[in-house]
Amino acid sequence: MTDSAVDAAVARATAVSFVEGQLTLKLFDGRTLSVPIDWSPRLAHATPDEKNHWRLIADGEGINWPDLDEDISVRHLMEGRRSTENEKSLKRWLDSRKASRS
Repeated sequence: MTDSAVDAAVARATAVSFVEGQLTLKLFDGRTLSVPIDWSPRLAHATPDEKNHWRLIADGEGINWPDLDEDISVRHLMEGRRSTENEKSLKRWLDSRKASRS
């Protein structure tokens, strides 16, 4: 039997994809992890190009989306943690996006 806390502590992503409303990570050890895209409001509001412009950080322990100012920890996803961004912060971010596109 494995300890999920240990599994989460060593999990590293090697690839990221988006399929049918899911953020899916391919992990270094061969596992696949999928979570609802709604767990990250910024990803949920992103364009396909923004979603696909990502990079692995900290040797795959996290993923960064520079266009969205979003970083997600693989460990947090494995532990079932959603984004903690509050509504006020999300609204400010969405408003800044609208202003920059005008």
